[in-house]
Amino acid sequence: MRSCHLIALSLLFILANVAVSGMSSAQVAIDVPIEIEPPVLPVYDQPEIPGPGYIWTPGYWAYGSEGYFWVPGTWVEPPQPEVLWTPGYWGFVDNRYYWHEGYWGPHVGFYGGVNYGFGYVGTGYYGGAWRGGVFTYNTAVTSIGSAHITNVYHEAVVSRTTVTNVSYNGGPHGIAATPTAQEQAAAHEHHVTATAAQTQHVTAASSNKALLASVNQGKPAVAATGKPGQFTGQGVVSATHAGTDFRGSTTPAAAAGAKRGTGAPAGSKTGFPAGNTPATSAKDAKAHEKGPAHPATAAPTSQPVKNAKVTPTNTAKAMTPKVAKPPTKPQARPAAARTPPKPHAPPEKKPKRG
Repeated sequence: MRSCHLIALSLLFILANVAVSGMSSAQVAIDVPIEIEPPVLPVYDQPEIPGPGYIWTPGYWAYGSEGYFWVPGTWVEPPQPEVLWTPGYWGFVDNRYYWHEGYWGPHVGFYGGVNYGFGYVGTGYYGGAWRGGVFTYNTAVTSIGSAHITNVYHEAVVSRTTVTNVSYNGGPHGIAATPTAQEQAAAHEHHVTATAAQTQHVTAASSNKALLASVNQGKPAVAATGKPGQFTGQGVVSATHAGTDFRGSTTPAAAAGAKRGTGAPAGSKTGFPAGNTPATSAKDAKAHEKGPAHPATAAPTSQPVKNAKVTPTNTAKAMTPKVAKPPTKPQARPAAARTPPKPHAPPEKKPKRG
C-alpha cells in the first residue's frame, strides 16, 4: 500500500509540474534548447497587403530536424478585433538558444528587441493601430500597393536603438534588450495563440527544403508571402540578399541601420530590409497628405541629429559670434557718419534774408 501511495504522490507531483509549465507557456513557450546560433535576418521587401483587416507577421528562423529554416513573413487575419501580434524570438541563456513563441494580445509584448522590420523595430509595433474597431495602416512602413484601403495614416518611424540583422536576444553577440514596464504588463494580459493559418504556414515552411538555411545560405527564395501557406505565385517575395553578419561588421550594420526610413532591419537599399517605399505611389502620396501631423513625426528627426552631433542648430551657434556680431559694429559707425546731414544745414546761413 505504501508503494502505491508513493506512486500516487509521484503522479500528482508530475501533473502539478505539467500544470505549472502549461501556465507559464501561456506567457513564454520554450522548446528544446539549441546550441547553434540562429542566422541573421535576411533582407527582403514586404509584399502588398491582400486587403483590409490583415496584420503583418514578420518572418523568422525556426529550428527543425534538419537545422534552421526560414518561416516567411506573411499577412494574417487576426483571430479577433483589437488584438496585435507579438513576434516570437530566440533568447540566449546558459550557452543555449531558446525559442519564445509569439502570441496575439491587446498590446505588443517583449520580442527580444529584434528589429524584424515593417513596423516591428525592436519594441512595439508601428505598422498600424486599431481605431474604433477598424485596423488602420501606417503607410510609412506598410506596403498598401493596389489594395483598396482607405483607413490609413502616415507617420515616420525611426528606431532609437542600434539597428542590426541579429535575430536573437542575449549572449555575447545577441541584442542587449530587456522588457520595458509596458512589455512586462503586456506579458500578463490575456493572450491568444497563433491561428490555424499561422500554424499551417510554419508546417509548410518546415517541409520546404529551399527554406533551409543550409540550402539558401541565409537568402531564402521565399522570404515573404501575401497570405499564409502560399509559397508560389503572386505575392511571393524573394530575399534581396542575406543579412550582414553581425560579427566582424557591427559598425557598418549599425551605420546602415541608423538611416531614417521604414524602420526595418539594416541592409537594404534604404538602410532597412524593407525596400518598400509606399509614399512613392499616388495612393500613398494622398495618404501622406491626409495623414495627421503627429508629434512623433517631428521627434524622430531630432533623434538622428543628436547622434550626428553636427546639427544646423549647433552650426548656427558656432557662427553667430563671428558672423552676426561683425555686421552690428560697422552699422553703428555709419550711423555716426550720417550726422553730416548737419552740413546740409547751410540753409540756416540765411544769406537771402540780407
